[in-house]
Amino acid sequence: MDEAPKFTRHVWKQLWRLIRPYFFGKTWGRAWAQLGTLITLSIAVTWVSIFSLRVMRDVMTALEKQDTDAFHRAIWFYIGTFAASIPLAAFYRYVEERLALNWRDFLARTFMIRYFSNRAYYRLQGNEEIDNPDQRISEDAKNFTVTSLSFSLLVINSVIQILGFARELWMISGTLVAVLISYAVIGTVVAFLIGRRLIGLNYLQYEREANLRYGLVRVRDNAESIAFFRGERKELRDLRKRLGGVVGNMMVLIKWNRNLAFFSTGYNSLAMILPLMIVAPLFLQGKVEFGTITQAMGAFAAFLAAVSLFITQFERLSAFAAGVTRLGSLWEFLDERDAEDNLEVDTEEQIEISEEEKTVALENLTVATPGGERTLLRDVSFRLPPGKSLLIMGESGSGKSSLLRTIAGLWNSGDGKIGRPPYRNMMFLPQRPYMVPGSLRTQLDYPEARRDTDPTALQEVLETVNLPDLADRVEGDFDREADWANMLSLGEQQRLSFARLLMKKPAVAFLDESTSALDEPNEEHLYEYLKEHRYTYVSVGHRSTLLKYHDWLMRIGKDGSWEVIETANLEDAPS
Repeated sequence: MDEAPKFTRHVWKQLWRLIRPYFFGKTWGRAWAQLGTLITLSIAVTWVSIFSLRVMRDVMTALEKQDTDAFHRAIWFYIGTFAASIPLAAFYRYVEERLALNWRDFLARTFMIRYFSNRAYYRLQGNEEIDNPDQRISEDAKNFTVTSLSFSLLVINSVIQILGFARELWMISGTLVAVLISYAVIGTVVAFLIGRRLIGLNYLQYEREANLRYGLVRVRDNAESIAFFRGERKELRDLRKRLGGVVGNMMVLIKWNRNLAFFSTGYNSLAMILPLMIVAPLFLQGKVEFGTITQAMGAFAAFLAAVSLFITQFERLSAFAAGVTRLGSLWEFLDERDAEDNLEVDTEEQIEISEEEKTVALENLTVATPGGERTLLRDVSFRLPPGKSLLIMGESGSGKSSLLRTIAGLWNSGDGKIGRPPYRNMMFLPQRPYMVPGSLRTQLDYPEARRDTDPTALQEVLETVNLPDLADRVEGDFDREADWANMLSLGEQQRLSFARLLMKKPAVAFLDESTSALDEPNEEHLYEYLKEHRYTYVSVGHRSTLLKYHDWLMRIGKDGSWEVIETANLEDAPS
């Protein structure tokens, strides 16, 4: 349990952070209107319950006195209260579920907006503290809104029931109220001492369940690579290890739930006979009627359930606290990223980027890894004229792709200046293209997905990148959705990625080994098209065959050194 974070001190702060935007933000009017409706319905339900106990008292008293007329009157009254409770309970459930759904929609949308703001999704990669953000935004957000609303209403209902039934119990016996309160206080303390470890165990269970799900998703997404490598045994070992973590922690969780169940079961069982032990002597002494025993037992049970909320809900509360912490830590991470983006830092620690250039201009640029642990390039100065091209080569790990990340603004560790067009006028083609879920039109127009693009123009672009028959796979329907990531080979995906480039016609294109899966004729065809139409582009690659498609070569060394040479001056440049 040492690995579980000590989050119990912060759970209230995180809970407030998640509640405040919906109930005290722009949506407060609708949120409080629905909550007010629920409170009103709760009061009505409690009043009906109190009245039904009074009627049941009269029913039992009439039976004890063998008064047929009084029994019939009382039973019809009881049927009336029962009928009145049905629409109240149904509408209460409906309003509660609507409020939970609206809150979940708001919270998930807020998380999604912040997740994509300032590229937080990119910065979360490899973050050890924030695991599985996808599960937190989808599943944890849903559980949080439903459970927190449920607990809030339980507390509100408990207060209403305490106020309503306390009067009924006090009218029967003051001793009954004193015993009940003492019993609940002692029970709450004991339950907390027994079950407090459940909070940390539930947090670990959330984390390990998420890791197991991630492992299964990873196998699905990399099924072909695993099959080629015959990596089934390795993947099975990994999944069994993850499953073992889930099962092992769940075993400990079950044992502590068992310990809590021993107490809570005895606590609830004793509570059933306590009112009888107190009120029965009063009946035998002739101080109360027989029906009062039934009334006292019903009121005692309702009152005890209200004041013993912590005991009866402790297991759910511990799981809820873990979920609050997972969501709260993600929210806190996003707050920290926003603060970092708004914080002004010295230019000596951060790269200055200007978006007023028509091409790429680097001035005394030093590139470092995020956090500044390692310097990859030192004092790079180079300006790429419009319509020209640059090839970046170097050993693996020398910082070729890192330079592209820095130009794109994904990394900002280092020093110097970068001049480039606005981001919307640039385009980056990675080695592994991103195949968007959706139609062929969506693939070609990503990220804009314009619906007004002429299919003839789309077909012409496909033919340009040597994919003339691609539309035939969806019967010529550019709007039919398909699983393109599994339908296309990596080489076809890279050519489709080039088609996006030709559709967008950016001021500058960055190609990060984006033809590595292509044969030389296809690679030559695509680069010749870029040169012929005077695209400005920067490529990262290892093949010497790329030299003839570029005007300059930048060689990068692992010690941060670099040099730029015109490819026309290279003696070993391919003809």
